[in-house]
Amino acid sequence: MDRMSFDDLGAAAREEYDERRIAYHSELVVVETSTVRQIIHQGRLLMMLNQREISARRSLIVDGPWASGKSTTIKLLGKVHEQKVRSHWPDHDRIPVVYITTPPKGSPRKLASEFAHFLGLPDKPRYNTTDIADAVCHVLTEARTDLVIVDEIHNLNLATSAGEDMSDHLKYFTEHMPATFVYAGINVERSGLFTGVRGKQISARSVLVHTGPFIFGDEWRSLVATLEAALRLYEHAPGTLTRNAKYLHQRTGGSISSLSQLIRTAALSAIVSGSEAVTRDLLDATVLDHAAETVAPHQRPASTSTG
Repeated sequence: MDRMSFDDLGAAAREEYDERRIAYHSELVVVETSTVRQIIHQGRLLMMLNQREISARRSLIVDGPWASGKSTTIKLLGKVHEQKVRSHWPDHDRIPVVYITTPPKGSPRKLASEFAHFLGLPDKPRYNTTDIADAVCHVLTEARTDLVIVDEIHNLNLATSAGEDMSDHLKYFTEHMPATFVYAGINVERSGLFTGVRGKQISARSVLVHTGPFIFGDEWRSLVATLEAALRLYEHAPGTLTRNAKYLHQRTGGSISSLSQLIRTAALSAIVSGSEAVTRDLLDATVLDHAAETVAPHQRPASTSTG
C-alpha cells in the first residue's frame, strides 16, 4: 500500500491495518548471519549422519552468552527442517520437530512432562516417569520425528544429583528416539554440562558451536541493512539505520538479539505515535534490555516537561 492509499483509509480500516503492521514489526525478520548458516548446515549434516545410527547418535550443542541468538537460531533450524519435510510429504501425519526447554531445578519427571506437554499427551497423576517417557518415545517414533531441540540446557548441571538424574533420562530419550538432538545453553562449558563421566560421554558425542557478539564490520552493517529494508514505515528515510551502524553497535554491544529488539521497538513506537520513521532521536529514546544497557550504557536524552 502506498502513502496516498494509506492516508485515504478510514479510521477503522487504518486501525486494522496498523494492527497488522504492529504484528509484522513485532517479529520482523530473522537475519541469516554466518553463524546461523553454520548452525543450520551442521544440524542438517548431523541429521543425515544419524540416519544410519542406532544408538550412539551425534548431537549439536549451541553455546554462547545471553542475547547471542542461540534460541532464535535453533528455532530457525527447526523451521527449515519442518518446511523441508512438509514440502516432501505434505499429506503425511508427521511431527518432524519437537522443541522443549530444560526445566530449572528439574527432575526426570519434569523433563518427560515437557515432551508430553509439547505433544499434548495427558500427564495423569498415576503415571510414573517411565510411563510418560515410554508414551513420548512411542508417539515420536510413530510420528517419525527427526529433530529434537532442547533449549536452556545450562539448567542441567551434572555436578548435582538432580542434574545427573536428568542427564540419564535425557540419554534414555536419545537412545529410544530415532532423532537428532540439538541443545542450546548459556556458557555450557562452565555450567557443569561436561562434568564427570556423564559429561565426558556428552562431550564425546556432541559437536559444539559457539555464538557471540558481532564485531563491527561488514557483516554487522549487512545485518543493519537487512533489518532496515524490512521496515514498513511511510516516512522512514532509507539509509538512516545503516548510517548509524556504528552507533547501533555501541548501543547493543554487538548483540543481534539486542539489535533486533531496539529496531523493532523503535518501529512499533513510530507506528503508534504516527511519526512513521525510525530516527536517531527515536533510537536514543528507546530503552533496551537491562543486560544490554549494563554492558553498553547509553545516556538517553533527558525528558522535558511543560507547565
